[in-house]
Amino acid sequence: MREELVSVSSRSMTSTDCMKPTDLSAEKKGLKRKNWRNRIRFLLKRNSSKSILDLMKNRSYRPTTGDVNQWAQSLDKLLSHKYGNAVFCIFLKSEFCEENIEFWTACEDFRTVTSYKELASKANNIYEEFIKSEAPKEINLDFHTRNAITQSLKEPSATSFLAAQRKVYSLMENNSYPRFIHSDLYKELCAAARKEGKHIKS
Repeated sequence: MREELVSVSSRSMTSTDCMKPTDLSAEKKGLKRKNWRNRIRFLLKRNSSKSILDLMKNRSYRPTTGDVNQWAQSLDKLLSHKYGNAVFCIFLKSEFCEENIEFWTACEDFRTVTSYKELASKANNIYEEFIKSEAPKEINLDFHTRNAITQSLKEPSATSFLAAQRKVYSLMENNSYPRFIHSDLYKELCAAARKEGKHIKS
């Protein structure tokens, strides 16, 4: 998947480089208006992410240069931005480790539950999907943490998955996140945001 993202970017740049000066000038206005949508939408379509495409229809969700620059400051700032979170999910899918962000997000939602009945139900769902051995989206946890979660399911609480969530966050922060910041996808986003900003100012 990562190779696909890089190849998409390469083809986009190649087609631009092959244009004659007159062709480039003729299309300049259109590119200014559609730059963000044309350069990023195709990447999103490749991942069949309807929710992200819906975000793109609303101009207020399009990240500014400032937003994209802040994503490079910390993983927390990336995840707290709706579009940043969505794009990071795409990147993790390209690395075949999207279960980490999906588990982290499920835990964030789990901690907001107030009904004990719903809490118990969600706890079991998270365990079945991410924690138990051979789970569909099994995350990488040590025996002690996994066993502690199993025991806590007898009387689940809002903190049942907290230790595991912190471990997964640390894993993303120290591995996937730095790779994302240095990826071609992030560079594309930075370039698109800068050009979108210039269009708004002009």
